[in-house]
Amino acid sequence: MQKKTIAMFSLTAALFLSGCGSGTKSAFRYELAEVHQVGGRQGICTENGNYWVSGSGTLEKYDSSWNLIAENTEPFEGYALEVNHIGDIDVYNNELYLGVEYFMDGEGKNIQVAVYDGDTLRLKRVFPFRADTDQLECSGIAADPDSRTVYMTSWIDDKSSEYLYMYDLDTGDYKGKLKMQPAPGWIQGIAYYKGNLYITSDDGDADKDEPDHMYRVDVSGNQDTGQIHLEKTFDDVTRQGEIEGLTFDEDLGRFFLLYNRGAKIVAGMPRGFYEGYTEEIHEVFVYDMTEAD
Repeated sequence: MQKKTIAMFSLTAALFLSGCGSGTKSAFRYELAEVHQVGGRQGICTENGNYWVSGSGTLEKYDSSWNLIAENTEPFEGYALEVNHIGDIDVYNNELYLGVEYFMDGEGKNIQVAVYDGDTLRLKRVFPFRADTDQLECSGIAADPDSRTVYMTSWIDDKSSEYLYMYDLDTGDYKGKLKMQPAPGWIQGIAYYKGNLYITSDDGDADKDEPDHMYRVDVSGNQDTGQIHLEKTFDDVTRQGEIEGLTFDEDLGRFFLLYNRGAKIVAGMPRGFYEGYTEEIHEVFVYDMTEAD
C-alpha cells in the first residue's frame, strides 16, 4: 500500500505541476443525482435505456428503472482457454464487449476480447489476442465507434499499465498501443465519450479515507500518445473503497460510476471487511453532467 500511495502522490503532483491537473479544467461538472445498489462489482455500461453490470464472474441487465431483467451466472462457457474474471465492460449496438482473463492474486493471463449478446448475455465471438503486446492484465474495455477502436486497460502497476491496447472494432485486428502521459496506475475502468477517453484509477487509500479519481485521456493529437488530465475526485461517494467501471449516457447527459465499499482489497481481491460490514456493497453513482465553463 505504501508503494501505491507514493506512486499516486507522484502522479497527482506531476499533473498539477505540469498544468494537467488544476491548470486544465475538467471537461464537465458532475452533480450527484442518484445511487443504486447492484449485484456486480466490476463494470457498467448503458445503451437505449438499459444498463449492464459485470461482476468478476457474472453479467446482469437492468431496465431504465434499475429492475433486474436478465442474468448470466455462468458467463465463461465456450472458451478454449481457462478464464475466471471479467473487468469493466462496454456496449455497442446491443453487443457487450468484455475483457476476459484468468486473474489470481494480482496477476492475469489468457486475456481475451469477448463479445456477448446484449439480450441473452451469452458469448458470441472472441477477438484473437496478440500476446506480444506486453499487456499483462485487462481491467477494462471501451468501444469507440468514431475511430472504430476497442481500447483495453491494464490494472497491474508496472510498465505495461502505461499503455492503452487497441483493437479494430470491426475486424478484431490489433491496431497498436497508446502511451498515456503521465500514466495513472491501478486503472479500473475506461469509457469513450465525445472524442475523449475517461479512465478510473484506484489511487486513493481507503484505509486513510483517501478518494479515488477519474482522468481524461486527450487523444486529439499524436495517435501514439494521450495526455492525461485530472477530471474528477470522488469525495462524494458513500464511503471510500474501491472505484470500478464507468459509462456515459449522451441522451440523458449523465455519468455512471460503479463503486465498491466495505471489503478490504489485497492484490486486487477482497480479503475481509472493514468494521461495520459483513459483505461488500456495490453501488452505481449517477451524476448529472454540464459542460464546464
